[in-house]
Amino acid sequence: MKNTSLPRLVANAALIAAFITPSLTLQAQIPAKSYLRDTPNEIEREDPRVQQIIARAEEQFKLGELNLKDNKREAARQKFDQAVDTVLESGMDVRSNPRLQKFYLELVERVYRVEVPTQGLPATQGGALSVEVAQNGSAPPQIGFGDQKFEPSPLDEYSKLILTREETEVSNEQVAKLEDEIKTTLDFKFTPHARVQGFINFYQGRGRGTMETGMRRSGQFMTMARRIFREEGVPEDIAWLGQVESSWRPQVRSWAAASGLWQFIPSTGARFGLRQTAYVDERNSFEKATRASAKYLKWLANRYGGNWELAMGAYNTGEGNIDRAIRRAGSSDFWTIYPYIAQETRDYVPNILATILIGKSPQKYGFRNVQKMSPLSYDIVNVPSATSLHLIASLTDSNVDFLRSINPELRRDMTPPGEGYNIRVPAKRGGQLVALLKRIPTDRRDQLARVIPVAAGEDLQAVAARTGASLSQLQQWNGGVDLSKGGKVIVPTGRSVVQTAKVYERGRGSSTSIGSSLRMVAAQGGETIAQLAARVGASVDDVAKLNGMSAGTSLAHGQQVRVPSSGKPAAAAPSRRRR
Repeated sequence: MKNTSLPRLVANAALIAAFITPSLTLQAQIPAKSYLRDTPNEIEREDPRVQQIIARAEEQFKLGELNLKDNKREAARQKFDQAVDTVLESGMDVRSNPRLQKFYLELVERVYRVEVPTQGLPATQGGALSVEVAQNGSAPPQIGFGDQKFEPSPLDEYSKLILTREETEVSNEQVAKLEDEIKTTLDFKFTPHARVQGFINFYQGRGRGTMETGMRRSGQFMTMARRIFREEGVPEDIAWLGQVESSWRPQVRSWAAASGLWQFIPSTGARFGLRQTAYVDERNSFEKATRASAKYLKWLANRYGGNWELAMGAYNTGEGNIDRAIRRAGSSDFWTIYPYIAQETRDYVPNILATILIGKSPQKYGFRNVQKMSPLSYDIVNVPSATSLHLIASLTDSNVDFLRSINPELRRDMTPPGEGYNIRVPAKRGGQLVALLKRIPTDRRDQLARVIPVAAGEDLQAVAARTGASLSQLQQWNGGVDLSKGGKVIVPTGRSVVQTAKVYERGRGSSTSIGSSLRMVAAQGGETIAQLAARVGASVDDVAKLNGMSAGTSLAHGQQVRVPSSGKPAAAAPSRRRR
């Protein structure tokens, strides 16, 4: 793809690092692999060519540095992109040549360091620049600023999936039934194929847990996704692509640095307007990434004459690889070019088609008791530049972990500096946040506070006596507030956002801890928030606030719920093991 930008370089570093693994892996919008050549003699014979490639790339990099010194940032980015493209478009398999691979990884990191230097960043916000290379493919690489947390992508597992003989035994009658369902159920056309039925068989058997988990989580995002796809002119049923891409988890990242619900690599995200800075990565945004995905799919469909199978294939492997397969096959039909594309993309498209069919008619395929999660509910508030999430959490009776979960595009525990920012906060807390933020002096927004209720007639002197805060502090933070009928008072804690952030960071680490005082508990089928809280010995109000739900909210079996870690250990809830 020729439309590139800086973030593409970061993704490519992770891409090449992951090539070290033995498995064949192909991710969203990542070019397919070429044949490995790893014999010593061949490597030696390639050395002169490698030297030429390195020299050309270095020349482009140096031109980029000169442009950057002249403050020609766009020209610099183009030269840096050309330096990387010199390696990628050389026709050599980078991972097969140790010297070229080493140079490439170092080149990408040098570009990243030049474009996003560490100096000038607030030291108090934690985290340093890093490009961590995954050595075994088992965990997604953490690229750039380290505050943002990620989960493994389901695409990494799908790339290793091999259907069994039983799953691929499909009759002509089954394929004919698929054709009938496509005509009567879906809002777009595709060609029925035995491979689609093979993935249906997989999900009805050993992949049932994976399908049920995705269907359950789809409830949070499907209404939004269908609306946006409809607005962008994409068949609404194709929104089920999100289940294969991320299992509807917005903080998923693949080994190739594809991120978010729709698994954009940085360069493609930038092509479709997703901002990526040291403070925000809109590939993880709910709404913006969904719209970008719909725009990209529409663009691909237009490229292939309205063929959505080819569009989905190109979404996975890149339009360049699909174009080459079409030229080789002499046809613009997905199943005709099938032998000329990588195995991962061969399986990607029928996997999505099977998921769409099951998602549209779950009962028909034996999925009768899947309880979908409720759509996410939140208020959106525009907050000033560089507002701390710790402060917002304290003013909305929430916590940083919950704010991060509904604002997954934020890479730091603060909103971007230099701009107002629309942040999501717990439902029905937006008005409270707006009112309370107005009270806090601009030079005191680096301090934490808590909000306490005040009885009718209670004055600030009484509040000072029971909270330990000084009267002068309370007057500074609550000037002009009428407490004659009661209300809320902001009480400064005397601790800075920086101090609390450090304590918070020390509390992170284990897979079951999501903060300094929280843990995750799996709900039992039909259980409410109040019942779960009683089971684990936690406050109903605390659990409800932590999860942005009411006490009576009904939970799906296995649904992960935040609870204070001080509660008693929860009984292990039975869950289906994902395969």
